[in-house]
Amino acid sequence: MSRLWHSERGAVSTFLAVIALALLMAAGLAIDGGRKVNALREASHLADNAARAGAQAVDLDTLRTTGTLQLLPEQATDRALRYLAAVGHSGDVAVTGATVTVTVRLTVDPVLLPTGPITVTATETATAVTQEP
Repeated sequence: MSRLWHSERGAVSTFLAVIALALLMAAGLAIDGGRKVNALREASHLADNAARAGAQAVDLDTLRTTGTLQLLPEQATDRALRYLAAVGHSGDVAVTGATVTVTVRLTVDPVLLPTGPITVTATETATAVTQEP
């Protein structure tokens, strides 16, 4: 009987080590995955708000004279970039007609998993519209 007991010595330690590693990996996926989802949501909100800020740069002279709604590209770009700078971020802005598209990239450092920095990208668009009286 002592041989059986002796041959299984350390089996519990190995089992606990494997279980502990599995739990650590699961916790890492949950925590670091949650951080990535939050960063993606934040990038989306930043890009959306910056695009809305840029979409306010309407060319009023063209709107009044021709009825065509278009943006002033330089002002729209400047407004979007100023919004991003005011909240401590940066991004890329493209203006086409009455539409502003903003892309924001955020980097998140993982807490538990040794994967290196995680970069998330969000692109949002806002289009200027007129309201009928």
